[in-house]
Amino acid sequence: MTMPERAGALGALLRDLATDRRVVDEMVEAARVHSPEVARLPTAENRRHVAALLAAGLASFERLTEPSERDFAEARRLGADRAAQGVSVAGLLRGVQAGRQRVIEIALDRGRAAGIPDTALLDALLELGRYASALERALVDGHHTAELELARSRRDARNRLLRRLLLDEAGDACPGDALGPRPDDLAAFGLRPDGRYHCVVTELTDPARIAAVERQLCGGGALFGAVDDRLAGLCVRLPPADLADAAGLVVAAPARPLAQAPALHRLCVAALRAASRAGLRGLHRVVDLAGETALAAQPALADLVSGELLAALDAADEFHRQLASTALTYLDHGQRLDRTAEALHLHPNTVRYRLRRLQELTGMPPTLAEPGGRWPVPQTVRWWWALRTWLAGDPLGEAAAGRPGAARSHRPAR
Repeated sequence: MTMPERAGALGALLRDLATDRRVVDEMVEAARVHSPEVARLPTAENRRHVAALLAAGLASFERLTEPSERDFAEARRLGADRAAQGVSVAGLLRGVQAGRQRVIEIALDRGRAAGIPDTALLDALLELGRYASALERALVDGHHTAELELARSRRDARNRLLRRLLLDEAGDACPGDALGPRPDDLAAFGLRPDGRYHCVVTELTDPARIAAVERQLCGGGALFGAVDDRLAGLCVRLPPADLADAAGLVVAAPARPLAQAPALHRLCVAALRAASRAGLRGLHRVVDLAGETALAAQPALADLVSGELLAALDAADEFHRQLASTALTYLDHGQRLDRTAEALHLHPNTVRYRLRRLQELTGMPPTLAEPGGRWPVPQTVRWWWALRTWLAGDPLGEAAAGRPGAARSHRPAR
């Protein structure tokens, strides 16, 4: 289309459309009817953007050159504004396309009434259609860019809040922050100051996997994010089993007030380490890991107990390790010969023989090897701890280096 044609009746028509408040109103109404998300926004906001887009479209149409990035600056701002207002890109496009359809209908009616040939109208509308498609791409690009920035900002704010709640970190230099996060800060992420929450810690440290799992965990009174590079959070209800499986190993504390969150987080992290050493997977309650967690917190004492009670054993001797493993399984199964034999796929007499051999080597109290024998709880804990620590050590470490007093026995297991 030539410049004279654009400057003539068709150009006048488009300028009238761009400055006619009734056209803008009809476009706004069409957008609000076809997009409930747009309809929730103030009408004046819709009118401002529609008028600006029409003006930009006219300026582009009246030039012979192709539209430049500057022509779409307003469209990008509109996309970004809508993202900030919570309008989805689909809702935004529904509104824009409805407004576009309405202005085309009005342009056709007024163009024909003004005597503009249909071919000229068609050419103009096709050219405007190309501009409108480019405008929609600019809208989507602005929306997407703003969404990424908003998501990044919200993720950063969520992680900061979690660090304050779980690590007891100081706030951002705001008066009164020493008393903890403000109710508005908590409410922004679905938490209540008087709520009771489970502290949950997972073994996930890969950022990509953290992002995938936390999207499924957040919401409904739950807040998750990266804390010390590990996925952790607070929730009203414990995660479902399938999500716990997706996170690998998960440790959860009982629901308690937010003020107790830092202490619970420390316990969960310690329990997670103990559970990981035991090769556990899935969801585990921190109270069920209390013994392992408490004992794991005393590694020096564990070495003393193990070294004192099992000094006669050689970690490089497979038979000695077999004896210790049988005794540990026996303690793990309530000091029951039948259950231990079933767990190890052995005859009960074989289990009894191994326990007696361990007694001979270490001076272990005899009641453990006797039918129906039971140890008091403190004694059971000491030996269980010693056996577990000794078996978890390096079988080719101290013994292979020639540990003094290490007895070697290659007597075959019966």
